[in-house]
Amino acid sequence: MILLTGATGTVGRLVARRLREAAVPVPVRLLTRDPRRAADLTGPQLEVVGGDFGDPASLRRALAGVRSALLVTSDPLTPAHDEHFVAAARAAGVRHVVKLSALAVTDPDATDLLTAWQRRNEQLLCASGLLWTLLRPRAFMSNTLGWARSVREEGVVRARDGTSVSATVDPRDVADVAVRALLDADGHAGRAYPLTGPEAVSAVRQTEVLGELLQRPLGFEELSETEARLRLLARYPAALADALVESAARGRAGAKGRVDPTAAELLGRPAGGYREWARDHLAAFRA
Repeated sequence: MILLTGATGTVGRLVARRLREAAVPVPVRLLTRDPRRAADLTGPQLEVVGGDFGDPASLRRALAGVRSALLVTSDPLTPAHDEHFVAAARAAGVRHVVKLSALAVTDPDATDLLTAWQRRNEQLLCASGLLWTLLRPRAFMSNTLGWARSVREEGVVRARDGTSVSATVDPRDVADVAVRALLDADGHAGRAYPLTGPEAVSAVRQTEVLGELLQRPLGFEELSETEARLRLLARYPAALADALVESAARGRAGAKGRVDPTAAELLGRPAGGYREWARDHLAAFRA
């Protein structure tokens, strides 16, 4: 059996759909805090169970009979979540864990809260005695969905560091790599995969691409550091907002622009570019 955590999130939902569409001969269990949010993911080989990383007993129940698991945690302010999962996986006899991490962990200059948390999580898993595979994506192209409302209503994108480039990755590619790792533990165990898109693009260029696809002019407005931080504080706790500000500073220094061939090599095809992702999600940006 395969267990997917984060089943209603960006990558977990994509992995669930791919496993369902492929009709793999392995039962798949989806773990989510609110099973109602996974109602569209049910299928003959899929079951949805409720549980929480903060509740070790629920993890033990969810991991019963599981051989391979996708581990997606999202709250650096609760580091015990990964500890709870790894302990429950060991107790349940899980063989292989595929961990969604971040490419920033490979940058020695990245010391922000988010990156330090992911490094610690990787170290915890690698020292657990379980087989492991680490997925290290750059920022997701889908993060630009945060611009959808202002694009629809005003024809404008507002962001900080508009000319800084990042080798953003299509989350569908991350999900495809995750599926391969989950279905072939022996072929992917002990590997850490840096995952990027095929080119480094800026927010300004992404805005241009959206405008071309929408066939309407879009403006780009550069946010000041103060404006950007206030927007972050409206969504996140201060410690997390500060970490994102630190991360953005590394982006301005060019730390996120390197393109890596690993995704293309693993998938046997070119990694998806931003234009392809935007074309497939254009409805979100249409007025």
